[in-house]
Amino acid sequence: MEPTEPRSSWTFVTHHARILVMILRDPETRLRDMAEACGLTERAAQAIVTDLENAGYLTRTRHGRRNHYRITPGTRFRHPAEGPHEIADLLNLLAGLDTTPDEETPSSTSTAPSDPSATAGTRPGTTGTHA
Repeated sequence: MEPTEPRSSWTFVTHHARILVMILRDPETRLRDMAEACGLTERAAQAIVTDLENAGYLTRTRHGRRNHYRITPGTRFRHPAEGPHEIADLLNLLAGLDTTPDEETPSSTSTAPSDPSATAGTRPGTTGTHA
């Protein structure tokens, strides 16, 4: 059987999930940085943040000239097939992945915390929440 060309350039992780992971890693990340990391325009990143905020997945507060984001603990997946599960497990898994897949480092093999909802809204490796 010969390999076939993919129908499209789809990925398993959506831009919405990527933006949530960026916020988990750094609650004061800038829209410009979110957009650049996801390969989006700032307007598209802003629309995603607004989607996530309107759906209750995060809150946004203004601190001076910067936004501070907080992921809402206990939020669940939107699709009925995953609905009973909290998104914290997926976010912590993705946040723990090394952002440069070409390099294998000991930190890239770390495991997610046993209580993922306790770290929603915090940077990996820190304790407490960012209110």
